[in-house]
Amino acid sequence: MAARTLTIDGRLVSARAGESILEAARDAGIHIPTLCYLEGLSEAGACRLCLVEVAGSNRLLPACLTPVSEGMEVRTATERLREHRRALVELLFAERNHVCAVCVASGNCELQNLAIQVGMTHVRYDYLNPVCAVDISHPQFGIDHNRCVLCARCVRACDEVEGVHTWDIAGRGINARVITDLGVPWGEAESCTSCGKCLLACPTGAIFRRGTSVAELERDPKRIALIVASRQERW
Repeated sequence: MAARTLTIDGRLVSARAGESILEAARDAGIHIPTLCYLEGLSEAGACRLCLVEVAGSNRLLPACLTPVSEGMEVRTATERLREHRRALVELLFAERNHVCAVCVASGNCELQNLAIQVGMTHVRYDYLNPVCAVDISHPQFGIDHNRCVLCARCVRACDEVEGVHTWDIAGRGINARVITDLGVPWGEAESCTSCGKCLLACPTGAIFRRGTSVAELERDPKRIALIVASRQERW
């Protein structure tokens, strides 16, 4: 496969044709923040945290969906991008009801880690305080919509890895929610295999194992990529 040479933050980087900027940056050890991206799943470009500046473009481009090209010049950490990312993280906190002190994923939460990375010390926007339910109808798992960031990682893991598509997203704006089997309680979703891949994929404490207490939730999202890779080897 033909190689492409590009510049990322002033460094010459080689990448394979068809790779995304995000993949090329990670291979080179250059960190670009993400939330909806998860290795092993398709790219959604939903969180917009991986936006980068590319010479010749007057708009920010998602690193996870933008393929590399020969001679491309990419900047990943300008002041404009830092402010953009901080604003996005603040908006995620303002949109739902994230209370880290009583969350099962505290200390093991990608949103919490992002807030630290972008230097978020407070939220400059009005909290929306939506009324969000907690569904514990499933015998093993629960979902707290207060902590969901609508990254759709659970949707893609369920569809692309488990192959049942129990999860989906319904509604728009502040009313958007992840749903199971077209809106029935999770415990009544006949398509669910109770595999737990949605739990592995979730970046926050939105999906949890029942009985888990504050800061007890531990998971390894990299297992999704390992499952996909092992299947491809067998094929």
